[in-house]
Amino acid sequence: MKDSCNYNLLRHNTFGMNVKCARFLEFSTIDDLREITSQRDIVDKPMLILGGGSNVLFVGDFPGTILHSGIKGIELIRDEDTACLRCGSGEVWDDVVDYAVSTGLYGAENLSAIPGEVGASAVQNIGAYGSEVKDLIVNVEAVDVMTGETCEFSPVDCCYGYRDSKFKHEWKNRYIITYVTYRFSKKFEPKLDYGNIKSFLSSNGIDNPTARCLRDAIISIRNAKLPDPGILGNAGSFFVNPIISMEKYSALSAEYQNMPHYLLDDGRVKVPAGWLIEQCGWKGRSLGNAGVYEKQSLVLVNRGGATGEEILALCERICSDVNKRFGIEIFPEVNIIR
Repeated sequence: MKDSCNYNLLRHNTFGMNVKCARFLEFSTIDDLREITSQRDIVDKPMLILGGGSNVLFVGDFPGTILHSGIKGIELIRDEDTACLRCGSGEVWDDVVDYAVSTGLYGAENLSAIPGEVGASAVQNIGAYGSEVKDLIVNVEAVDVMTGETCEFSPVDCCYGYRDSKFKHEWKNRYIITYVTYRFSKKFEPKLDYGNIKSFLSSNGIDNPTARCLRDAIISIRNAKLPDPGILGNAGSFFVNPIISMEKYSALSAEYQNMPHYLLDDGRVKVPAGWLIEQCGWKGRSLGNAGVYEKQSLVLVNRGGATGEEILALCERICSDVNKRFGIEIFPEVNIIR
């Protein structure tokens, strides 16, 4: 078990914030985690469970203890029509997708290249290009911070919603995820109707993609519009796409006839936050050392030496401008650690 005090988190957040935490603990087994949870001086003080750091913004130093999972391993469990992968919470999510495709297991191709780790996938209900990880999750294993006991939760227990789960709210810092089991199909049924997937494949002469072709296409599409955090600090999509009523959408679409949208099963409408931000003139602009990425308005970037306060100030300005112009509130998808 790794145990460090006054630990620098520069390598643990993709925004590139040069901040520290009072204590950093990385556990690699459930026994390690139980030992940690038995120490009340840890769990009774400010505590943060950190994954790959790809969905957080540190506004400053963290005064408490940060816990990070080093639990690894991918276990293949086969049955007749499907197969499951039981994955350690410290595994890189995209490595799981690559393993699944390589093994002939399908359903996660559209979730390729999403940064972060397995544990965070179950907290955030990661999603992209018409797919959400909740539709793959069979169960989530965790340790109860208060008792040290192991628990298992079904997707229904987790109350998954759009980029949401109980782990982000009433279960936050109560349960620490150790393993997630995903179910995959042995039959490849590609999802091509979201975004520009079809046009990208057609432009490359691919009409009937294999799973590997689809995964490679998703990676190429993402890389073309999202900056490399090793070069330009960022946390990917900073804002959640807002969901509005059909009445609200109808009123706005009368004024903005080119307004992109996605109809939801419940009759509401999802509107791309990036489009709203771009209409407010923020694409490519900066506020101090914080900026909006010139290729994708949904992404806030550290242009070099930005502080968490600068990124947060930019976020607040953008939210205010979108609300003033469209009457729509947008919220960060990124977890802001103050």
